[in-house]
Amino acid sequence: MELTLLGTGAPAGLPRPDCPCAACASALGPHARAATSLLVDGELLLDLTPGVAFAAARAGHALGGVRQVLLSHPHDGPAVEVPAGLPQPGRVPDGRELALLTGHRVRAVALDAPGTGYAVTGPDGQRLLYLPPGGAPAGLEEPAESYAMVLLDVLGRPDALARLRAVGSVGPTTDVVAVHLDHDVPPGAELRRRLAAAGARAVPDGTTLVVGAYEDVPDVPRRTLVLGGARSGKSVEAERRLESFPRVLYVATGGSRGGDTEWAARVSAHRERRPGSWRTVETCDLVPLLKDDGPPLLVDCLSLWLTDAMDAVGAWDDAEWADGGERALRERVRELTDAVRATRRTVVAVSNEVGSGIVPATASGRRYRDELGRLNAAFAQECEQVLLVVAGQAVVLRG
Repeated sequence: MELTLLGTGAPAGLPRPDCPCAACASALGPHARAATSLLVDGELLLDLTPGVAFAAARAGHALGGVRQVLLSHPHDGPAVEVPAGLPQPGRVPDGRELALLTGHRVRAVALDAPGTGYAVTGPDGQRLLYLPPGGAPAGLEEPAESYAMVLLDVLGRPDALARLRAVGSVGPTTDVVAVHLDHDVPPGAELRRRLAAAGARAVPDGTTLVVGAYEDVPDVPRRTLVLGGARSGKSVEAERRLESFPRVLYVATGGSRGGDTEWAARVSAHRERRPGSWRTVETCDLVPLLKDDGPPLLVDCLSLWLTDAMDAVGAWDDAEWADGGERALRERVRELTDAVRATRRTVVAVSNEVGSGIVPATASGRRYRDELGRLNAAFAQECEQVLLVVAGQAVVLRG
């Protein structure tokens, strides 16, 4: 089964008309995108959009062979004229299957928002799933048969991808292609980085893909360290990297700090940001979690883990530090990094980068700064990807 993406952008296209934002200003040339529309084997058109006939011609296709036009958007159809020779667009009721004379079968997938998703099975047996903007599948049951290709709003509804992964509809070999791309993420390198973290990719308008070809599926890094200063956006970046995965275990190393209202407000803000399917555990005992099999781990953060470890070895007292405390801390760090090296789980860890600011005024502050620098370096050595977040922008240091 062959699929041509006549457009890959949001319903308003990219750049949006009359939008002065930075993303729209840079969405030029190959980064410009028409509203998403898909042509399957030259015979099935999913979503009729303005200029679709010209888009098909630019991609080297004619629409004369199209036998069925289906709409996915929540409204009855785009306000566009149906090109001559095309059948009138329609919609398949949720749960119903449409069999085409071409040998394609199209099943309508119910969503948690207005609109219709379509699961298409080709004459060769390959399966693809297409979801409209803002929609995620509803009522999925486990286990489910995996799709060869899934096209959805990865950036706008990462939880849709998480749901599909949870039931097995998206597996390790599924080609996840982002469509309905809007101006929320700058085009180019930043878009590719965000999508790769979700195990997805984007392609230019006019690209033809063979459903079932897996060579372009991005590899999700198993271990990632996200560094940054205070309020740099490092926790948001870490959470974003896992929001398209189900059943993530969020490991909070800071505890509840009873009576500290400011800390309680920060914890509450973090929890409200996280998907409802994530589970939270408050602990600094990271090694057993890393050794166990299970869903992805998000550790926030290593700097608080280090505070706990230094408390435990008496690092703040010079005498205790000299009399075995330093050696004990080195052993704890080694145990942690060994566990990171051997883990089979996907891990995203957050840590503060404190070595670039003012030199601490106290000996204990300088000791903590130095030990955190050593911990970050040792942990980063075991990670496939290391990021530094500055002013909300992620700079890739490794990977």
